[in-house]
Amino acid sequence: MTAETGTALRICPLCEATCGLTLTIVDGRVVGARGDRDDVFSAGFICPKGASFGELDNDPDRLTGPLVRREGVLTETSWEEAYAVVADRLGEVIREHGGPSVGVYFGNPSAHTVAGSLYSPLVIRGLGTRQVYSASTLDQMPKHVALGLMFGSPVAFTVPDLDRTDYLVIIGANPLVSNGSLATAPDFPGKLRALRKRGGKLVVIDPARTRTAELADRHLAPRPGTDAVLLFAIVHALFEEGLVAEDLGGIAQHVNGVDEIRALSDEFAPEAVASHCGISADDIRVLAREIAAAPTAAVYGRMGTSTVEFGAIASWLVDAINILTGNLDRPGGAMFPLGATAPTPRPPKPGRGFRIGRWHSRVSGHPEVMSELPAAALAEEIDTAGEGQIKAMITIAGNPVLSAPDGDRLDRALDSVDFMLSIDPYLNETTRHADVILPPPPPAQSAHFDFALNNLAVHNNVRYSPPALPLDARPDEPEILSRIALILYGLAPDGDVALVDDQVIAMTLTKEVADADSPVAGRAVDELTAMLAPGPGYERRLDMMLRLGPYGDAFGANPDGLTLERLKAAPHGIDLGPLQPRLPEVLRTQTARIELAPEPLIADVARLRESVGLREGPFMLIGRRHLRSNNSWMHNVPALSGGTNRCTLRIHPDDAADLGLSDIAVIKGPGGELIAPVEVTDAMRRGVVSLPHGWGHDRGGTGQKLAASQPGVNVNQLNDGTHLDPLSGTAVLNGIPVDIAPAG
Repeated sequence: MTAETGTALRICPLCEATCGLTLTIVDGRVVGARGDRDDVFSAGFICPKGASFGELDNDPDRLTGPLVRREGVLTETSWEEAYAVVADRLGEVIREHGGPSVGVYFGNPSAHTVAGSLYSPLVIRGLGTRQVYSASTLDQMPKHVALGLMFGSPVAFTVPDLDRTDYLVIIGANPLVSNGSLATAPDFPGKLRALRKRGGKLVVIDPARTRTAELADRHLAPRPGTDAVLLFAIVHALFEEGLVAEDLGGIAQHVNGVDEIRALSDEFAPEAVASHCGISADDIRVLAREIAAAPTAAVYGRMGTSTVEFGAIASWLVDAINILTGNLDRPGGAMFPLGATAPTPRPPKPGRGFRIGRWHSRVSGHPEVMSELPAAALAEEIDTAGEGQIKAMITIAGNPVLSAPDGDRLDRALDSVDFMLSIDPYLNETTRHADVILPPPPPAQSAHFDFALNNLAVHNNVRYSPPALPLDARPDEPEILSRIALILYGLAPDGDVALVDDQVIAMTLTKEVADADSPVAGRAVDELTAMLAPGPGYERRLDMMLRLGPYGDAFGANPDGLTLERLKAAPHGIDLGPLQPRLPEVLRTQTARIELAPEPLIADVARLRESVGLREGPFMLIGRRHLRSNNSWMHNVPALSGGTNRCTLRIHPDDAADLGLSDIAVIKGPGGELIAPVEVTDAMRRGVVSLPHGWGHDRGGTGQKLAASQPGVNVNQLNDGTHLDPLSGTAVLNGIPVDIAPAG
């Protein structure tokens, strides 16, 4: 019998690059993936993760049906019974302790799914809980804090205009391996090569000589954790040498706080901080001069500037330098993307601004940020008795036992909750504690639209992937989360899930027609609802968002505008053009101006100033990314295992010789100790060692066989959870003081 072969287009959901794929399908299975050369955004680029799409989609260890714990053992069951257990057991906790006693954790993959963007918020709303945690406080929350305090919105993202810049500074990022982060850019490597080919310059600031650093014109290797001091020294040099751009490049009328940030930088002269940073004063000053002199320039910082003690300050200073050199909101500089489902821009006016600490965590008093508490506080909120203690947990596409600090404590804590529900395709180190696991279908059976990442794109575009394969005998993830929402709103889990989407659509359109600045102001909700495309609820909601968005048809008022029907007719996507200047429309501060020196950041500078000259530990530990890995959840794919994708301790040859290290090392940190194989390389700065994030698959009771056979060690166990950036609540995962010794 001849196999039935075909192809289907699919946006890759495995990292932030969002590349277009062409899937090869044989007899209802994905057997291959290649780059979609006609994709308007990625133009055929693909990385090893995307090429392994078929293996991940067909992973035999993916759960295919619900699991329910019976007499201590997770056992396969029907969807009906699984929902009934959730309604009964979770309902019991809520009746006894209330919805706020339920904690919710969202993992990194949630940002890459339709369900994570549209339906997860409904679960939180149904619970009425403030016990919300996510991977954001393990990687990116300092950026949100800085954006919120400066621009009034924590999602007013600035990204480097890679295709047009003349001078790019990358600090604490390795996009040749990560494919970019908080800057959605397929073929980041190609864009960096194009920069240099057109005569531009690339500077990389990183304690390790990464693959990106090897491509750079200049590589500066500072001491880990000193990024904020180094950036302040650049600010100092800009003011001292008269390098601040005249009229700030044309946006001075939109900026408050120039004099304040000048005064703050006085104590960070390059000569005064060079020894602390491990970078010469001359190198700092040359960098400041070159950024200021370049026709266009952009400073881009990521994990290395976020997951450190002064992450919020460092994230702030990245954009402060872009502003002071006249490179904010201009082609070739740092610009604000405009996604297709973003709200239609309103007339500029004062906003509500941004605040942190509207409430605080119960045990340690950590401030709330964007309605979340630090992931590092999750264990203590579970295992510390008292009013407000977490009694039940819901995890959605997350593995905080490996991703958060002190996973051993969280491991024990999760074992103690009264009930735990996980929506996850794997039995992993976290979900093994669940009482019910509801597995969503593989990616090929799911629709895809990048609600979050389109707002970070380095070139405006819009793309949609309907499911490449029909659903097997299970619900999709939007239905799974909708049924959980029905339970939380007091309805039966077997009710009509369309009610969930209908309610959201009705509430959204009611608000829009009442807004005088909305493109549908004054129109009838029923009329607008009737115009939405037929199909599943998530498509109707997407159609609504596209129509209301900045490129939308405004429900017929702009006949040439965007609708879901028009988007579906362009399977390779629609190019919405290069980034455009957007000030002042993006500003939501109370003054309707950029706050270059916001008070919470000014207050934290005193702590930064006191850190200058202080040194902890003989060695500083940093993390690293692998091109063929993505946190903890891709170590079970054969095509991505082995090779350089290994959990090793990287150390400089001279340090290894001084310590007598050859093959195995003991690493001791504030939270414990680990034993890991040694990888000697001169790519590391002396005094700096590196372990990758997301490993430690050595706990029993999991279902990922390949990952368990190559477990590695959990680097986050070296962190006891007490080291946080206080403004953002982000765990310090880089710049941890450690002791190193030969094993035995």
